[in-house]
Amino acid sequence: MNKNLLNIEVQNFIEDNLNSDIRTLSLKKSPFPNISTKELAEQIDSKKRCEQKLPLWFNTPGIYYPPKLAIEQASSELAARYKSNFITGDDIIDLTGGFGVDTCIFAGKAKNVTHCELNKELSEISEYNSKILGLKISYHLQNGVEYLRSNDKSYSTIYIDPSRRVNSKKVFLLKDCEPDIIHNLDLLRSRSEFLMIKTAPLLDIHSTINELKEVSYVHIVSIKNECKELLYLIDRKKCGIDPLIICALIGTEESSSYTFRLSEERNFGISEYSEPLNFIYVPDVALLKAGCFKLITRDFNVHKIQQHTHLYTSAELDSSFPGRKFKFKKAWSYGNFIKEHKFKKANIICKNFPLSPEKVKKKLKIGDGGDEYLLFCTNKKNELIVLNCDRFI
Repeated sequence: MNKNLLNIEVQNFIEDNLNSDIRTLSLKKSPFPNISTKELAEQIDSKKRCEQKLPLWFNTPGIYYPPKLAIEQASSELAARYKSNFITGDDIIDLTGGFGVDTCIFAGKAKNVTHCELNKELSEISEYNSKILGLKISYHLQNGVEYLRSNDKSYSTIYIDPSRRVNSKKVFLLKDCEPDIIHNLDLLRSRSEFLMIKTAPLLDIHSTINELKEVSYVHIVSIKNECKELLYLIDRKKCGIDPLIICALIGTEESSSYTFRLSEERNFGISEYSEPLNFIYVPDVALLKAGCFKLITRDFNVHKIQQHTHLYTSAELDSSFPGRKFKFKKAWSYGNFIKEHKFKKANIICKNFPLSPEKVKKKLKIGDGGDEYLLFCTNKKNELIVLNCDRFI
């Protein structure tokens, strides 16, 4: 940490240049001794990235910001607050603390919170910021799992967010992440009443449940229809082989959830599919990630369009449906659409269709945006069709 960055005149400069072009700023000489242009640009860029993602930090004077990679890897404030609803007890440890977003939010609810982090700069920055935020957190510059091994203390909740990049390569199984959760699972479970594991959305839910064996709950966190993270919760008192799946749809103003068990989805059958009716629905990404494709027809007044086409339809609007809603206007076969369409601009959605939205736009010379929505999909007769719709807000 360069504490010269915390001087009032430097902080004022950062605030005044939040909307400046970072590249242009990086070419100018720093107006402050003992502070490089790179450091100034980094603070400005990272703070700007926190405006929407971490409003508590952004709106608190005197916060010291880490490099942008740490901001990108950190939980959003909305996601962290959601997780804080499930921590239990007063003794919480974050084994992979990083910039400390989750740790700080947890500290707002629990009495004794511990932050472990291997990166010296991140640990120092998080500790400094926690004091600015008025939070009491115990910091350890150490590998979290090794810290557990170094003492015999147990915790009400252990939280861990393993890295999905090992030696600069993306990994797709929990056992390949760092720290290795599976190798250390017995230790983690024996030292906690409640274990919360965060993973990126790219990890397969079924494989991860099989790796962890006794998972109590899986939370799929979607913020504004973008899947942000997966949470695997292991409760000593409620372990099982068929965990409850919670799809959390988080918005800035409103949030909702949809819950089910994998066995319910697996055993539920759909006997009929429907042609497009008056309303078309696209499930939120959390439900799609969860693999909840059939139960939707049981729990909402909708019909599936085709077995592998994850679009739904109804004659009457079901405003409670967890996803985007559209008013159906017109349908074409894909062949006729190619011949007849006059769309210069549209929002393209492809479901169970051989081309991606980008390839559709390029092939049909349709610009992106506007008020029109075109849904390219396969119907119950296995025909390629195009649906023209209006979006319901």
